[in-house]
Amino acid sequence: MRNKSAIFRIVVWIIFLVGGWFLSLRLDETIFNGYEFPRVVRFIFFVIGFALLRAVFIVSKNTGRTLAKYGRKGDLPRFETNVLATEGLYSIMRHPMHLGLLFFPLAVALISASISFILIVAPAEMLLMIIMIFLFEEREAIAKFGDAYLEYKKRVPFFCLKYSCIKELFKNVEKD
Repeated sequence: MRNKSAIFRIVVWIIFLVGGWFLSLRLDETIFNGYEFPRVVRFIFFVIGFALLRAVFIVSKNTGRTLAKYGRKGDLPRFETNVLATEGLYSIMRHPMHLGLLFFPLAVALISASISFILIVAPAEMLLMIIMIFLFEEREAIAKFGDAYLEYKKRVPFFCLKYSCIKELFKNVEKD
């Protein structure tokens, strides 16, 4: 069941990004009358967006390695866990990977330099992603790990936005 859930989430991500891009093109034409940022602004957005995209990939790599290290025992398929990960990055926040991935739509929006993607679509997608984490991830974790997750939930915040926590997301995690 978990694998189907992971596949569903990946499909939703693709729909968000591709659909968001097409929607933003339409919104740019209708709401913003085809407005385009000046070339220098588009370049600055591209550089910032690319840097943000790189950061998203670094955080995803580090959190994925942490989850593989502490959330799996035995030979499991990718995306599967059978142990509640409460160490490493998961000791400072419950959803460190999602915090990183949350900025993926904004990175794509900045790279595209679409005013509606930056101001409307990416923030809406980010909000929907947070709602999905609450509605799906949290419930699945409670169903899977029961009281252990409920206790973990009491001790560890959903996200941690302190500088020290964000800094931890970028520390290289070695493969096991």
